[in-house]
Amino acid sequence: MTSERDVASNGAALTGLIGQTGVSRRACLVSMATPAAWLVAPAQAHAGGQLEEPLMDSVRTALTSAVGNFGPPEPQFFSTESRLHYLRWLGTMSDRLRRRKPEWEVRRDFLQTVWYESKRAGLDVSLVMGLIQVESAFRKFAVSSVGARGYMQVMPFWTRVIGDGDPGKLFHMQTNLRFGCVILRHYIDRERGDLFMALGRYNGSRGRSPYPDAVFGAQRNWQFSEKPAAA
Repeated sequence: MTSERDVASNGAALTGLIGQTGVSRRACLVSMATPAAWLVAPAQAHAGGQLEEPLMDSVRTALTSAVGNFGPPEPQFFSTESRLHYLRWLGTMSDRLRRRKPEWEVRRDFLQTVWYESKRAGLDVSLVMGLIQVESAFRKFAVSSVGARGYMQVMPFWTRVIGDGDPGKLFHMQTNLRFGCVILRHYIDRERGDLFMALGRYNGSRGRSPYPDAVFGAQRNWQFSEKPAAA
């Protein structure tokens, strides 16, 4: 079971991917960088332009392993304070997400899964939330003009490359978030920790600023400043 102490261990293994640049999509992204713009932005999927690239066998194996072993997305905590920190985060994020997901149970399950999958992949939860905001506006069944699917707008080819080949599963919440977080972690490792370049690679617009700037802007909506006490 993945806990708050777990981080993705795939970094060193996820090498050997041949870098390519792609086509940028600029429309509607910059405007979403302002803190309140996402509340009134049109319900359009802006995204999922990951490019299919040759993968070394070791990279494919590491990625396949990273998306495997699904289990209930239930965070585990090793101190009362760390659990209270999570619950305070959950309450704060729930209030912010209420207009997008009015039903408490749906909102709770989504936030819990984002927390779990982000921590599992060693990602900042606010960054993942910002990416989801830009990619799909928090719509589970969003489909982009290039066929990317779900919350994190994962391209269907990924299910063939590192999954069981069923792109329909990308509409399953945890599956989509698992793939999206693993892919983003992979790109961050590929770019040696450079979030700007990694986000561009996720979007298929590597080296261009509109998409990373939009995600960084959206990330500010989901930052939580409270720090947990040491476990």
